[in-house]
Amino acid sequence: MASAYDAVVVGAGPNGLAAAIVLAQAGRSVVVFEANETVGGAARSAALTRPGFVHDLGSAIHPMAVGSPFFQTLPLERYGLRWIHPDAPLAHPLDDGSAAVLHRTLGATAAGLGPDGPAYRRLMEPLVTHWRELMEEFMRPLLHVPRHPLLLARFGLPALMPAETLCNGLFRTPRAKALFAGIAAHAKLPLSQPGTAAFGLVLGLMGHAVGWPLPQGGAQNIADALAAHFRSLGGEIVTGHRVENIDALPPARVVLLDVTPRQLLRLAGHRLPAAYRRRLESYRYGPAAFKVDFALDGPIPWKAGACTHAGTIHLGGTLEEIAHSEEETAEGKHPERPYVLLAQHSPFDATRAPEGKHTVWAYAHVPLGSTFDMTERIEQQIERFAPGFRDRILDRFISPPATLEDQNANLIGGDVTGGSNDLWQLAARPVLSPTPYRTPVPGLYLCSASTPPGGGVHGMCGYHAAQTA
Repeated sequence: MASAYDAVVVGAGPNGLAAAIVLAQAGRSVVVFEANETVGGAARSAALTRPGFVHDLGSAIHPMAVGSPFFQTLPLERYGLRWIHPDAPLAHPLDDGSAAVLHRTLGATAAGLGPDGPAYRRLMEPLVTHWRELMEEFMRPLLHVPRHPLLLARFGLPALMPAETLCNGLFRTPRAKALFAGIAAHAKLPLSQPGTAAFGLVLGLMGHAVGWPLPQGGAQNIADALAAHFRSLGGEIVTGHRVENIDALPPARVVLLDVTPRQLLRLAGHRLPAAYRRRLESYRYGPAAFKVDFALDGPIPWKAGACTHAGTIHLGGTLEEIAHSEEETAEGKHPERPYVLLAQHSPFDATRAPEGKHTVWAYAHVPLGSTFDMTERIEQQIERFAPGFRDRILDRFISPPATLEDQNANLIGGDVTGGSNDLWQLAARPVLSPTPYRTPVPGLYLCSASTPPGGGVHGMCGYHAAQTA
């Protein structure tokens, strides 16, 4: 290691690595410190259940990574990153044995929604047509001068609505309502809350524009490709090195922290002004995830055949059921019938499991810091739409919120998105500012998912922080 650097980055998640790459591209000397033995943060993989079964510790499906304006500029395929697109990005099974399906094409999706097809097309077509321009707007701080104001306004009118209101006002059938509600529930907020429709719109249009792909071999390959490219630019990465205080870092012109506000206070609170510390102390974390990884001796026996062709499955039944589940979670309860996000990689990526075997990644929303075991309820929801699922379980690895935080210190209390996603905190992330990456300490920047544009494997928080630095 050198005795001094232009920049030190703490945290080798996608945002920390993105920040490091931007600075290295500018010819700066950069070192990254990572507490874990492997890089990746929310983009890591491991044999959690049995040898030969590759499970993703954090994120599993990556529309934001393949659609990231910054990642698209990097030669990540040179380092072995390959994207696999399932036949359909998403399926949402219903109790009658059918499933609503988000296809890559608008036409196929609309056709599957019957009488709600024309309404779905009217809602999504303008957004899908201009997805690149919209991504430029989404992936920046909320407080910015828009480059496409009319397009952003067209998106913003429905996006600011509660997802429940948009669904009930626009669609007539349970199928269309359920499909949109399942996508909007990625917000981890009650669907009666303003702004939740935005999550359904953004993730829906990404499904049509770039798909919901999975990286061959596991999410770890995203991080490994980023790290390899950074090293090719002359950057250094030190793993297994936990930073407890920024004063212990080597001398540098700038320091960028891929951490959340609570960790920023621990690492640098002694340097921060009292007023800024108070603003960070008021930062709110969102609901947590309770995650279960399964090793199976065969594919999931879905009742709805369409589910076998989709990489992602939303389990929650109707709009009303999903809304009730998310409302209960927000109230500090543990839903009997939780909304479950499920990813099945191995039907599309043979590297994930031994021949004839399969992996399943699934989680439900629970209150922050919950210690309640949701395994049974998650399995019941899967069994509801795939009778016989339990008979195929060889092994399982349970990750309650505390385990998620142990694996990745940024997942405070099991919150996987770096903070609550309500409208106020999307604007004030972590504080209300046109340059929220900059702290009051000269040369100290925040580059995590607790800054705009928020959670997801896209690297844009790190990109903007590095540009600011």
